Amino acid sequence: MFRTILFFSLLAISFSAIAQTELSTKSKKAIELYTLADNFRVRGQFEEALNLLDQALSRDKNFVGAYYRKGQTFAAMKQYPRAMENFETGLSLTTDLRKQKMFWFDLGDLYLLSGQYEKAMKVLSNYVNNETQNKPKIDRATILFKSAEFALKNQSSKSAFKRRVLSDTVNRFVMQYFPALTADQKQLIFTRRTGDGPNDDEDLMISKKDEQGKWGIPESISKNINTPLNEGTCTISADGRRLIFTSCSGRDGIGSCDLYESLRQGDVWTAPKNLGRNVNTNEWESQPSLSADGRTLYFVSDRRSGLGRRDVWISTLDETGTWTRAVNAGKQINSSFDEISPFIHANDQTLYFASNGLPGFGGYDIFYAERDSVWGSPKNIGNLINDNEDQYSFFITADGKKGYYSHEETLPSGLSRSKIYEVEIPPENQVKFRSNYVKGVIRDKVSKTPLPARIELINIERNAMVSLVESDSITGEYLMVLTQGAEYALYINKRGYLFKSYNFNYSEVKDFEPIIIDIDLERIAAGSMAVLNNIFFDLDKYDLKPKSLPELQKIARFMQENPQMKVEVSGHTDNIGQPAYNKQLSEKRALSVYNYLIQKGIDKNRLVPIGYGQAKPLADNATEAGRQQNRRIEFRIVK
Repeated sequence: MFRTILFFSLLAISFSAIAQTELSTKSKKAIELYTLADNFRVRGQFEEALNLLDQALSRDKNFVGAYYRKGQTFAAMKQYPRAMENFETGLSLTTDLRKQKMFWFDLGDLYLLSGQYEKAMKVLSNYVNNETQNKPKIDRATILFKSAEFALKNQSSKSAFKRRVLSDTVNRFVMQYFPALTADQKQLIFTRRTGDGPNDDEDLMISKKDEQGKWGIPESISKNINTPLNEGTCTISADGRRLIFTSCSGRDGIGSCDLYESLRQGDVWTAPKNLGRNVNTNEWESQPSLSADGRTLYFVSDRRSGLGRRDVWISTLDETGTWTRAVNAGKQINSSFDEISPFIHANDQTLYFASNGLPGFGGYDIFYAERDSVWGSPKNIGNLINDNEDQYSFFITADGKKGYYSHEETLPSGLSRSKIYEVEIPPENQVKFRSNYVKGVIRDKVSKTPLPARIELINIERNAMVSLVESDSITGEYLMVLTQGAEYALYINKRGYLFKSYNFNYSEVKDFEPIIIDIDLERIAAGSMAVLNNIFFDLDKYDLKPKSLPELQKIARFMQENPQMKVEVSGHTDNIGQPAYNKQLSEKRALSVYNYLIQKGIDKNRLVPIGYGQAKPLADNATEAGRQQNRRIEFRIVK
């Protein structure tokens, strides 16, 4: 699909030069047939065009231009061997440098696409050394040459991996592509097309994994989303509750293709809404990818303000629920050619994308860039996936162990067929920071009614919000992605309820499993209590550690939002040591929190600091895990 678009773009660049140089025959009938064939070719009626070109060649077997047009036609049909055969024949019949340059350029492109790297380097070198005027094609030929050089050096460095095509249960359609999974790998969402033509109907499908780990029969994702018209490439948040997809006709569109959003509430998807002019333009927008929390959107656009023909752009969701004005991902990601099919990993630090503007193995290759404060230089993912054909629509699971992608091939009949593949990623190729998740249901503690709540994930070393999600307003279900390399505070907030906090230290963890936690929230009332899991002290010390700041700020805000509230801040220890010493230490720790809150403007008459020492254990002191639970600061509403 993308290869065909690029090919016709290059034809447009060189059309005038071709017209001036290709008519190398004196046969008027051959010229007449050639001209008529070209009318069919530009309309995509390739068989008719080829028939007429063969008739032209029967009039003059040395008609160089007819061989060139046959090569172009076969290339557009993705019949590359026959295209190269005609280009090579035409090239052998001419010594005209202007014609030779045309053949060199197109042969270089097809040799690269066919994995004939040495041949590609030879003809592309001929082209660059002889072309002096057509800068766009010189630049393109230079990139193609660098790709052939890169591929030749790296083609033998293939990593050991296992790849398999998904079963016919999933791959049951003519075309299926752009796979995406939820973080728990229980749902697979993809686009299916009823035929191999660009105007055939596209719908979004979902397949769910059963208890035996097998994918079920794909179903329409929702009658509220799929129509008889066109629903294309999509992305879904890690919790499976925010969906963004492409539609090119039949909706309230702004440009040729726009991005739309739908939210899942319970089991029902809302009616899709256009993302608006901050994201969509009068041009083409497609191929979206959401961050794990569904609040940062990467997508592709061919708007004129980009760095190349197609670029990766970024928009974020603000506090009002509005998508902000999209910005270009920048020169570190986008080249002067095409970048497509972005995928942001669940770790929010690794961006995968396909490019034909960076050295690769041919066509579109998959690259990745890693972000600290800014994006690093893109790296070719290698021939784990990449080869001399186009590769795109790559998805890596949150744990980094598996990849999913679609591959399109041309059948002997000339029709195209695409299937979805799964690949096991070798450890040396896995993302630097892998992700997992915590999920469950949020409920009212007394009634057990599911609650919609706001869940914040804070990097406590940097005191920075990493992710923000909301639990389902009907089921109370939530899912938050956790990534290696940091220590996190997780906060669950609901107006009218006492907040809850959890701590996840993934700063050095090397392997971890999903966490299931059902969370019961207590209404704000006398006697309600929360353990402050992100207040930290050194051993036998009572000075607050700097990473306690996010939790302290959370308490201060909670007190400010509830000005009539009076609370007890209590310190507790395990049973190691003397009871009198433990009580004194717990009092000093409670006073440290008390003093911080007073400094932040909380009336001291609303605070009761107290130390209980080892007198009120939550767990058995016989184990280290129990003792750790008992060493704590509590926050209890008195009034």
